[in-house]
Amino acid sequence: MKWRFSIFRILPAVLAILIAACSSSDQDIGNVAAPLVFSSCRLPTLSMAVECASLDVPLKRNDPAYQEKISLRIVRLPANTQHPDEDPFIILAGGPGQAASALAPFASTLVEIRRTRDILLIDQRGTGQSSPLTCAALDNEDDATLENIALIQELAPRARRCHEELRAQNIDPLDYGTLNFVADLENVRRALGLKKINLWAGSYGTRVALEYLRHHPENIRTMTLDGVVDPSVSIPLNGWQTRKERLQKLLDACAQSASCNALQPPPPHMLAALAHKLRSPGIKANIDNPNTGAPETITIDFNMMLAAAQSLLYAPETAALLPYLFARAYRDDYAPLAALTQSFSGELGEQMSPALHYAIICAEDRPVPGALSNDPLIGVLYQQSVDACTSWPIAENAQELHTPVIAHRDIPVLLLSGALDPVTPPVYAQKAARTLPLHRTIIAPGYGHILSTHACTPSLIAAFVRTADLEQLPSNCVRLLEESAPPFFWPDALAPQP
Repeated sequence: MKWRFSIFRILPAVLAILIAACSSSDQDIGNVAAPLVFSSCRLPTLSMAVECASLDVPLKRNDPAYQEKISLRIVRLPANTQHPDEDPFIILAGGPGQAASALAPFASTLVEIRRTRDILLIDQRGTGQSSPLTCAALDNEDDATLENIALIQELAPRARRCHEELRAQNIDPLDYGTLNFVADLENVRRALGLKKINLWAGSYGTRVALEYLRHHPENIRTMTLDGVVDPSVSIPLNGWQTRKERLQKLLDACAQSASCNALQPPPPHMLAALAHKLRSPGIKANIDNPNTGAPETITIDFNMMLAAAQSLLYAPETAALLPYLFARAYRDDYAPLAALTQSFSGELGEQMSPALHYAIICAEDRPVPGALSNDPLIGVLYQQSVDACTSWPIAENAQELHTPVIAHRDIPVLLLSGALDPVTPPVYAQKAARTLPLHRTIIAPGYGHILSTHACTPSLIAAFVRTADLEQLPSNCVRLLEESAPPFFWPDALAPQP
């Protein structure tokens, strides 16, 4: 793949976490024609064979007379037993716009769960191979020059052109909202003849899971929410605000370290110094292509650099490098920042559907014009989201989807949070938990966005799913997570230092 330091991958990836809903109700689930039939298949991210099936579901949930269907792709990692438990483990991906099948490597690590249960990955409608939404305007594989596609001001026009492309194909983005996917999940459950399911959801997927809980609580045995999005959250407004706060806290912590505070410019003044240096219209910068090593020239301004840097906040290990990367950028060396950003946004960009991302963002969490217009740090970046959504439709029920999800049944819910998470901070989990009668919240001080892939967390989740008892979680694992510490900063190119 040709290297792209592309804002069209960076911003959807940076925004890729949250939101909720479009139109659906218990009356428009629709009938399922036949049970699902699985056959052996391969995924590009797994070395082993898995099983795949497809299910046709109604395209327009709010119009029962409309006959057109779309196809969902369901991937199954079968249990390692001839007689699996009747309640499988279902994984819901983030984004919005990420295909669940992209999380197959994570699913394959859940060996304790697979001893007795199938694991199901259901690509959300519009993603992966579930009738994907595509548009050339947001295609990252075009022939544009590196300099042209890196300009942040091109993001909003491309998003608007994407909507025009969808309209030309008679595609209504409102048919791809969160509640439509909730109804799809119910169709899958019925097609499989399942009485109960165990849901795991990460990031934006927690919004889907909570909405499923709102509409179908009787079908849930356990629910694990990682990187929780409380329904009250407005994205991208809250997303940009929390990332700004995490970046500021990172630089404050850097200032408390003697070696990190020795960087130039000093941490308290880094962003202001870079904002002045890279003020509009930006500067020409020479870098070596991280893939080929060939020299290239890009135009970079402060907002581009800030968007790239915030993508690295998701993992504490890359966040610990940011003060050093900022210091290098101040000395006109942008290659390290560009290379790290590429490694983050390139992989995630291949898993994302930008068209579905905007279909949900713009319909359900419409950015409010002027909300952050006076913020010198993130005002321009937020305005890009406002401008990108100007032509996209708004869901009629968007407001009610931001009301608390109140569980009226004693469904055990495990909520996981990393204290260093820049987009779904622990306060979101704590707020969502207020209306969940049977819950347990675990906060890990040393981790960032998505805890489930780290340390002993897979075993902790397996124990929870096995017993459905929040009081029987392995205490040594809980203690390990709750006593974790952030990584050291990396203030020079030789070695990490405290």
